[in-house]
Amino acid sequence: MKQDLQFKTIKHKDQRVGVFVDAQNMYHSAKNLYNAKVNYKEVLKTVVADRVLIRAIIYVIKTESGEEKTFFEALSKLGFEVKEKDLQIFAGGAKKADWDVGLAIDTIKLADKLDVVVLVSGDGDYIPMVEYLKINKGCRVEAIAFGKTTSAKLIESVDDFIDLSENKRKFLIK
Repeated sequence: MKQDLQFKTIKHKDQRVGVFVDAQNMYHSAKNLYNAKVNYKEVLKTVVADRVLIRAIIYVIKTESGEEKTFFEALSKLGFEVKEKDLQIFAGGAKKADWDVGLAIDTIKLADKLDVVVLVSGDGDYIPMVEYLKINKGCRVEAIAFGKTTSAKLIESVDDFIDLSENKRKFLIK
């Protein structure tokens, strides 16, 4: 393992934390692995860990039916800022729904106000963002996701990783 392992768990109450949730990534991982939903209340409580929460933003996709409206309202009540994007449906029927660039831009814009960036996703596409935040902004970067569906290189690149699968009772809603 890395030599800087002893620095991986350094958390203290004065750290300013920003939480950035890739809802699509988390939804599909929980559904495919466990046929369950993510308990975002527990995720937020765990990652903030008695530190100072500056912002918690969850990036979601809106469907034409709008059936997810109550879910978005519930997230808002938990303390998340909900950023919505419409599901794109292309002529051939293909669907596209991701917030990767938007999430990355927001973390970089907010990095100067944060000591810790928490990424709630297992998507390896975020590795360049993680490296930028650590090297150029001096942020500690933590990630929380399902280990089985998380990029090994992402786990390697963050300062700390929490595997939601290790406490399914706490982090999943059946």
